[in-house]
Amino acid sequence: MLEDVKKTAEQKMQKSLEALKNDLAKIRTGRAHTGLLDHVMVEYYGSMVSVNQVANVNLGDARTINVQPYEKNMISKVEKAIRDCDLGLNPATNGDLIRVPMPMLTEERRREMTKIVRTEGESAKVSIRNIRRDANDALKKLIKDKLISEDDERRAQDEVQKATDRAVAEVDKILQVKEADLMAV
Repeated sequence: MLEDVKKTAEQKMQKSLEALKNDLAKIRTGRAHTGLLDHVMVEYYGSMVSVNQVANVNLGDARTINVQPYEKNMISKVEKAIRDCDLGLNPATNGDLIRVPMPMLTEERRREMTKIVRTEGESAKVSIRNIRRDANDALKKLIKDKLISEDDERRAQDEVQKATDRAVAEVDKILQVKEADLMAV
């Protein structure tokens, strides 16, 4: 029972870290990467699908993403979807290839992005703390039901706290890397 509570808490904390990494991948830096377009949706025969399902997405160079739709009639739809997404990108069509140049970030925009990154990090920390609280509540319920001793509960709470501390430290490390990436010119 104790192990289940601890294992569940650690798994949920790991999922929170993965969610943070996914959220931060959507925040663009000055460099191009194909993951930037993962959440851009385009209409494909009546249903909304991700761009990478209707086109080949790869890097042209460090500042350009190349998007090559599998079907010619999708070129304009993919280009419009990329332009309309909230990333501030301006794609240019060249025959059957769409080039998406990554504009340079201004100092002011970099600072805005850093604030967004910190907000995402704080949300992840709150999520991790909520997981700790839920685990501690589960441990208290086990004591109340007389399924474990108080010593076992105290040890388990200490282990949950250590897992929380590790997860929060990991969030800080991820944020530090992303902020350094954003502020690099």
